[in-house]
Amino acid sequence: MPTDVEQDLARLIMTSASGDQVSFAALYDATSPRVFGMVLRVLRDRAHAEEVTQEVFLQVWRTANSFDPSRGSALYWLLTLAHRRAVDRVRSVSAQSNRDVVYESLHTETPFDSTAEAAQGRMEATQVRAALGTLSQLQRDAVELSFLDGLTHQEVSARLGVPLGTAKTRIRDGLRRLREELGGAR
Repeated sequence: MPTDVEQDLARLIMTSASGDQVSFAALYDATSPRVFGMVLRVLRDRAHAEEVTQEVFLQVWRTANSFDPSRGSALYWLLTLAHRRAVDRVRSVSAQSNRDVVYESLHTETPFDSTAEAAQGRMEATQVRAALGTLSQLQRDAVELSFLDGLTHQEVSARLGVPLGTAKTRIRDGLRRLREELGGAR
């Protein structure tokens, strides 16, 4: 059995639906503290809670004709609208925060660290030298001439005094061995 207060709230909503501003003001005065309190508990941010409470009452003004007193109490209807709006705001703020983090990570350059870069370069050079040490002398000579001195396959062939096919084979076999030593695929 609805209470007198509940009946009054239902009547205020229904008369607000017909555009009665006085009824709407009375509805606001009677329910805004409870609506605001519930929204504040969900959002935990006073400014957002104030905005959402305002949005809830704007929604009530626009959709008061959708209230059906046979389906539930007026206060329950208002608090349901408020809770849904508050949850929507939490999701919106969370999504915006995630977008900001992604944007920031995509548009922020990591500062160049010359010390780390130099250390990494030295470590890689040490690994390459160690891997070159595993090659046969013939393979090492061909790879060093080709990659360290920048000679073409024909120039390597001429420098080593071997046929072009032999120079290419030594380079290919040397690179394959280096890849295995350095942990590369294939």
